[in-house]
Amino acid sequence: MQAWRVHRNGEPGQVMRLEETPGPTPGDGQVRVEVRAASVNFPDALLCRGQYQVRPPLPFTPGVEVCGVTEDGRRVLATPALPHGGFAEYVVADEAALLPAPDALDDAEAAALHIGYQTGWFGLHRRARLQPGETLLVHAAAGGVGSAAVQLGRAAGAKVIGVVGGPEKAAVARELGCDLVVDRRSEDIVAAVKEATGGRGADVVYDPVGGDAYAKSVKCIAFEGRVVVVGFASGVIPTPALNHALVKNYSVLGLHWGLYNTKDPAAVRACHDELTELAARGAVKPLISDRVAMADAAKAVQRVADGTSTGRIVVLPGGAR
Repeated sequence: MQAWRVHRNGEPGQVMRLEETPGPTPGDGQVRVEVRAASVNFPDALLCRGQYQVRPPLPFTPGVEVCGVTEDGRRVLATPALPHGGFAEYVVADEAALLPAPDALDDAEAAALHIGYQTGWFGLHRRARLQPGETLLVHAAAGGVGSAAVQLGRAAGAKVIGVVGGPEKAAVARELGCDLVVDRRSEDIVAAVKEATGGRGADVVYDPVGGDAYAKSVKCIAFEGRVVVVGFASGVIPTPALNHALVKNYSVLGLHWGLYNTKDPAAVRACHDELTELAARGAVKPLISDRVAMADAAKAVQRVADGTSTGRIVVLPGGAR
């Protein structure tokens, strides 16, 4: 089969190589899945760089979420078992972790529903307890993770403020339905949030960026606000000033969605049921900015690594769907 493999760590565009390789063999409790669509995530870039919390042995195939078909004909969402990731024609995955692909979404959309939307749902509902009428501030609102949070926030009845970088991404955030869009390159985030909330600030901040985004967020957080730390796409891990959290009475909440797969898998399945229902009634729909052929997977991962993409880019090993 064809698969993209990484033999040394570095930038995705330089170290990913498309090769012919034997297909993976399922182990105990695993199934073989034909990949129909593989969503590109920022962790794929970190895997290539050797900077992710999980470091598979070299050589490995990146790709952390797919939509595919099992040998018995089920259309499923799967998180492939590394080192045999999703940018390949076939993967193996744990049978117990397979989820039914929503009928309301095509293969590319379904592949993009899993990690980003699960992360958003657990971050906003399980961790931050977002309430209708509250103000949600989403950083990188036009990206794959941020766009999911925007849609989930709107579905929950929140007022959504999206922060983006540049006019193109601002247009995408507006189309997603943000009540207010702030371009961090030309506008003052803190001033804009305070003005939009009458000085109160954001009740919940969803931050997959870290660095300066976190620093600005705690300057415009509301009384009893909650900052959900999702990731550090900026490459800078902030150091929270706990005296500031004490004085302003806000919470900093960490979110590692992957832990729920082992600590509370029933919650993951319940979340998927909720996401499937939201997709069925059109409340959420993954933003697919590009569907690319297998041959262009390395370029796609590099675009995500460089922060130039919007929504999700999806790799289609078998052609356009």
